[in-house]
Amino acid sequence: MAPVTLYTKTYCGFSKQAKALLSEKGVDYDDIDVTEDEARFAEMQERAGGAATVPQIFIRGRHIGGFSELAELDERGELESLQDGESPAASP
Repeated sequence: MAPVTLYTKTYCGFSKQAKALLSEKGVDYDDIDVTEDEARFAEMQERAGGAATVPQIFIRGRHIGGFSELAELDERGELESLQDGESPAASP
């Protein structure tokens, strides 16, 4: 299993941006498409503390949020460290 898991929808621009950013950085990820999968959507909500928007992103099992939070990790230079097995720092 990849260290990063994304719950996405096919028509969501933020989902597409998150996948593009991770691909650009060479980060492997599991993409769980919840577009028409109510059970996986419910799983996402449970894991993400009730969040109902996509993408919902998990790094090494830890919920980090959506695309904005992923972009923040990248801006802080922490996204590359994922490939080395480090966990992301807590958001301020």
